Amino acid sequence: MKGFKEPSLSDRLDAAAKARQAQLEKARAKSPANDPQFAEKQAARVAAAQARETRIAERKAQKKAAEEQKAIVRAAEEAARIAAQKAAEFAREAAAAEALKQAAESIAARKAERDARYAARKARKK
Repeated sequence: MKGFKEPSLSDRLDAAAKARQAQLEKARAKSPANDPQFAEKQAARVAAAQARETRIAERKAQKKAAEEQKAIVRAAEEAARIAAQKAAEFAREAAAAEALKQAAESIAARKAERDARYAARKARKK
């Protein structure tokens, strides 16, 4: 180890700067911008992204149309249900009115029978 010389600070700084410069040159050489197929790959990526965005937009439009159709169907079903309820209510009211009419007729018939018996009894007494 007779010829060993301790590197000074400036020697170490120079070596580090050279190493950094070498790494930088190596990275620049590997840069994808220098690759001739890079532009083709990048264009393919952009086209794929645009196609994906188009598909997503189409799916959203289809989903929105389906939701609107479901809303229309629900509204029609609700209208049909309300109409059925009104028809049922009308039928119940008609049945109740018919029952009241029959009860009134029954009462009137019993009264007429009672009046006829009363009149017959009065006629027998005379």
